[in-house]
Amino acid sequence: MKNFMIYSSFLVLLAIIISSSVKVEGQNCRSTGVFRGNSPPAEQCNSNCCVQNQVYFTFQCSPDVTNQTAGILTLKTFQNRRGMVPSKCYNKYYPDMAPVVALSTGWYNGGTRCGKVILISANGRSVKARVVGECDSTKGCDTLDGYHPPCGYDIVAASNIVWRALGVPPSQSGKLSITWADA
Repeated sequence: MKNFMIYSSFLVLLAIIISSSVKVEGQNCRSTGVFRGNSPPAEQCNSNCCVQNQVYFTFQCSPDVTNQTAGILTLKTFQNRRGMVPSKCYNKYYPDMAPVVALSTGWYNGGTRCGKVILISANGRSVKARVVGECDSTKGCDTLDGYHPPCGYDIVAASNIVWRALGVPPSQSGKLSITWADA
């Protein structure tokens, strides 16, 4: 037990050291925290669930927005499903065929991008989508967050139709390097 406690303390210290050295190109963006994940109770999370005791980093910042901001596109449903909360901007749900996105906490910027349209580019294609929510980079692994890990600092979480417009088949949607800009 004593060795386990020493090992656990070492891992937490290592995570803090690593988190303080994480930087984002274009902005001095460092991790603002670290925590250990909790596994969800049975049937509380369908995909991308937190892992018990895994270390997760949190961020309150994102890279500067330019005319070609680099980011990672992830797939997100905005529909009214079990465990899903309505979008943060307008407290409502959207069908998968609506071109909508949620941005990492830094880009969401306290809601200042709510309702704005962004242009997302990848695979030689572009699509416009409306910002309707935040992909929270500051917390996760709890009931309110559906036992999902915190978002990264550079995430654009998009509905299914955005992925289709970029020419990505549904079976291959997951994470995609993109650029985006305010439209």
